[in-house]
Amino acid sequence: MELTLGIAKTKKYAVSESGDTLEFIERPGGGLSVVLVDGQRSGRGAKRISNKVAGKVVSLLAEGIRDGAAARAVSDYLFHERGGKVTATLNILSADLITRTIVITRNNPAPVLIARRGEFRVLDDPSPSIGVRLHTRPVIYELPFEPGVTVLAYTDGISNAGSRSGTNLNVIGEFEMLLDQDCSAQAIADAILDRAMRLDEGRPVDDISVAVLKVDDYEGDEIRRVSVSLPLGPLI
Repeated sequence: MELTLGIAKTKKYAVSESGDTLEFIERPGGGLSVVLVDGQRSGRGAKRISNKVAGKVVSLLAEGIRDGAAARAVSDYLFHERGGKVTATLNILSADLITRTIVITRNNPAPVLIARRGEFRVLDDPSPSIGVRLHTRPVIYELPFEPGVTVLAYTDGISNAGSRSGTNLNVIGEFEMLLDQDCSAQAIADAILDRAMRLDEGRPVDDISVAVLKVDDYEGDEIRRVSVSLPLGPLI
């Protein structure tokens, strides 16, 4: 089997910097973790918060701390650091080679979508943002590696897309259609982001980040590959 990761993100229209931060790290026992943080509001202040939170989560995961414990520790840190006055949302998507499972850790009102064996599941149990109070617990879900499993996580820029016109993005419908077309993880992330931007007429009402993990059948070499695309803007 092969695990692939697709990421697509953009900033709110007319804002200098995205308040979302997305990082990924190889786990000490093998596998991969994706950390997605949405800082309160948008712009540089939100980016400082999301960068700091994501960095601390990555540091804890690198030390072998379990995902749920890392989420709780970082929530308590943010509460003490900002006196409970600043919040952030947090998603951790992990492919754990020790347990041979995908672990989804969620402190985010926005749901996570899972496709498995032709069925869809929406993980939308109430899940508070971090930093508001002490001892905030994440919602955790675990499922085994198997071909066809696909996980989609996103920030509230997807939920808010189309709010100017009163038209919401049907994320489940889009996700199902893209899987029917056997799209790659990156193609799914790109298509979901593109649909949200079209609903916002090219002017996103919020920062948008999309992360997709997908497990497929695989026959090939043992080489791990990562590809990154980062627009740099015009030269000054």
